[in-house]
Amino acid sequence: MSTLKNNTEKLYDVIIKPLITEKSYAAMQNNQYTFEVRKNATKIEIAQAVELAFPGRKVKSVKTVYMPSHAKRMGYKFGRTDSSKKAIVRIEGEPIKEIVEIS
Repeated sequence: MSTLKNNTEKLYDVIIKPLITEKSYAAMQNNQYTFEVRKNATKIEIAQAVELAFPGRKVKSVKTVYMPSHAKRMGYKFGRTDSSKKAIVRIEGEPIKEIVEIS
């Protein structure tokens, strides 16, 4: 029982936030949703986390993209943005309307 609880808590930490851009909003029409996820998350963990966070939906496929950091200028100083990982998840079932309400 303890292992199941720890696994469930771990899955809740996989998804950081949904990413809403023009391109991801257009992909929502095809039941594709974009999330920022932990860098060390696997596709299986991402699929389980989405199914746990949005019950009644089945994950059809998961595609992941590593987003490297890039240089950014703030006034006369130069810095770097944080690197991240995003997942594009295709689901079966009814659309996820909670994402638009969260953002």
